[in-house]
Amino acid sequence: MLKFILRRLGSSLIVLFGASILMFVLVINSGDPLFDLREITTGNRELLMQQRIDSMGLDLPWYERYWDWLSGVSQCFIGQCDLGVNRAGLPVNDLLALAAASTMRLVVLATVLAIIVGVAVGILTAIRQYSGLDYAVTFLIFLFYSLPVFWAAVLLKEYLAIGFNDWIATPSFSWTTIIITAVLAAVVIQTVLGGGLRRRLITAGVVLAFVIGTMFYMDASGFARNPELGPLPLIALGAATAVGATILFAGLHNRRVLAAGLITAGLGLVSYYVTWGLMDQPSWWLLVLLGLISVGVAIGVGQAVGGYSRSTASIVSVVTALVMGSLMILEQLFRYWPVYLGRISRPIGTIGSETPNFVGTFWEEFIDKGTQLLLPTILLTLVSVATYSRYTRSSMLEVSRQDYIRTARAKGLNERQVILKHAFRNSLIPITTIMAFDFAGLIGGAVITEQVFGWKGMGDLFQVGLRTVDPAPVMAFFLVTGTAAILFNLLADILYAVLDPRIRV
Repeated sequence: MLKFILRRLGSSLIVLFGASILMFVLVINSGDPLFDLREITTGNRELLMQQRIDSMGLDLPWYERYWDWLSGVSQCFIGQCDLGVNRAGLPVNDLLALAAASTMRLVVLATVLAIIVGVAVGILTAIRQYSGLDYAVTFLIFLFYSLPVFWAAVLLKEYLAIGFNDWIATPSFSWTTIIITAVLAAVVIQTVLGGGLRRRLITAGVVLAFVIGTMFYMDASGFARNPELGPLPLIALGAATAVGATILFAGLHNRRVLAAGLITAGLGLVSYYVTWGLMDQPSWWLLVLLGLISVGVAIGVGQAVGGYSRSTASIVSVVTALVMGSLMILEQLFRYWPVYLGRISRPIGTIGSETPNFVGTFWEEFIDKGTQLLLPTILLTLVSVATYSRYTRSSMLEVSRQDYIRTARAKGLNERQVILKHAFRNSLIPITTIMAFDFAGLIGGAVITEQVFGWKGMGDLFQVGLRTVDPAPVMAFFLVTGTAAILFNLLADILYAVLDPRIRV
């Protein structure tokens, strides 16, 4: 494995070196870097032009300019990267750090959501092949995939930003809205869960009553502007997560796994009170530390209670702990939502990654950046989810026809074990390839999304550099995206051997 990794890294560096030469030459020949100065009519035009020629090295041959850039990049191996300065004289290192932080915040969340939703939808449609659900999901997936990014962004701005911002001023649900929403939810959920006619009618009736009751309560209590969670919904949702995760990974007959999940939910309720003071004004490092402690405790509970199903119990406990932690964060966001609405009357932003000159508490800034992140994340997720769902579906269908799947069913294993433990793991190999390409591709592919939503990220860095014929920021963009593509493809090759022991590198 070590020889394989070193060999791949060596060949990847050669490819990166050749591509960087091509990129550099294309950028410096894409236009005139002195175009804006040639139109100046003032007397110091020649002086300004000469200053730019000297600062950008425009009087040097291309290979000398490239060598200067490459020399600065080579210092990254000793932790002293020097990516030069842009046309305005600003260090590209600083610009890249800000741009990468903004883009990674967008890309990581969109990729994770696309993987979770896409894989789940792919498994579901593979299980229910050629059903009404399969056809409906396929239609919607390809509809979202075919939407032009800039046009879909305009729709999101109109209905999820402007429309919501108008509604939140005096939020209320009409009975027409409640009934239509409840009927749509009932139809969708009974279609997803499936079953016989009796089961479908019961599911639809329960969902219909639940949605009507929930929306009526939200309207009567003013939940939209003054939301509240509290300990009872917290423990109820935590226990529901424990039961659902147990059904998914082990089945309710495995009492030890269920007990581990419920104990973790109970410990989550205890931590709700214990950490209340810490969660009032935390830091990101504190949240990460609390998250790691929660995962560690959950694994310990699974190992202690799980018996012969220790690994499965640990997984269920960790899932329950993560959901409980997320609900505790949501509780804090609910507390500060009315305060934020008092300062920002139109909360869902359409331009920029944060409200200009906004300064507030930790949770107020969390809400501000989260609302600005909402629309571009939805857009990128919709674009990516089609790929994951289609590849998961086709891979699951191919694997389900293999002899070992028929053998697993013949041995008496239930359908959950056949799907999750046998079919799904072996179908992950092509999905792993897509994940590697998609994450690296989203960094570069977010250029249009960032432009539409006014994000100052990697896409803006690339676009500005290309428009001003400035190679330094463009090459910084290339360096990050190219390196990400290489590393994630290498990681995918390593994961092949982990997923399937028959694969040898």
